[in-house]
Amino acid sequence: MVQYYLPSGMRYATLDERKEFYTAEFNLAKIAEWFGGQLVRVKFAVIMGRHTQIYQEKYREDSDTTIIIDEYQSLSDVQNQILEFLPEAVYYDRNVYGPSGSKTGQELAFDLDPENITCPIHGSLADKMKNHQGLSFCALELQMVKEQAIRLYEYLAKQFSELRIVYSGRGFHIHVFDPEAFALSDAQRLGLARSVKAQSFGIDEWVTAGEMRLIRLPYSLNGLVSRIVLPLTKSELERFNPISDKRCIPKFL
Repeated sequence: MVQYYLPSGMRYATLDERKEFYTAEFNLAKIAEWFGGQLVRVKFAVIMGRHTQIYQEKYREDSDTTIIIDEYQSLSDVQNQILEFLPEAVYYDRNVYGPSGSKTGQELAFDLDPENITCPIHGSLADKMKNHQGLSFCALELQMVKEQAIRLYEYLAKQFSELRIVYSGRGFHIHVFDPEAFALSDAQRLGLARSVKAQSFGIDEWVTAGEMRLIRLPYSLNGLVSRIVLPLTKSELERFNPISDKRCIPKFL
């Protein structure tokens, strides 16, 4: 098992802790609110143990697989399927699908992760990868990526009006819910991603460009760091400290 270095208080969640969280803390009402009550054709996904190597023995062969959850009757049904898999991560599909199942659009999102920050202590992502620490980050990198998220929000607010910020457990996501953003072409998304990167933001270009359609589900558990994926307003983000903020710390900690 690769042991990534993480800020103080962050650690891998055990299977028992994942079960405890998804049984007692997983907030279905807030998830429904996130989707605006419109759960028609939303697809969810889980990964059981790709990074932590913590998974149920019966799922060893599929521990690294992305498992899509697209057959369910309600969010409670989704919760039950998550409890069956006890995953390290839960996602939803940003694609919008029509009645025939064909893609009709995609939610625009920007992903800022601390490993993309060049740290004065730990170096660049390339340096971390050489040491097999590609997902590692320190408290300084966390603070630096938070500052980038604030600046990126302000940059995007000049072009879009319906922005939401989510603490992903490691970094930050900025979601765009302007109707016109859903209709952007792949070329337009790529152009936007590159223009943002040109402003020195360390985003994961492939998320914004649409190549990666999955994104962490708000209010799920990031099992790599034992933190709750938490939506925040901009003013909340400015005061937010994920190392100590009780809103993102699961009860098992």
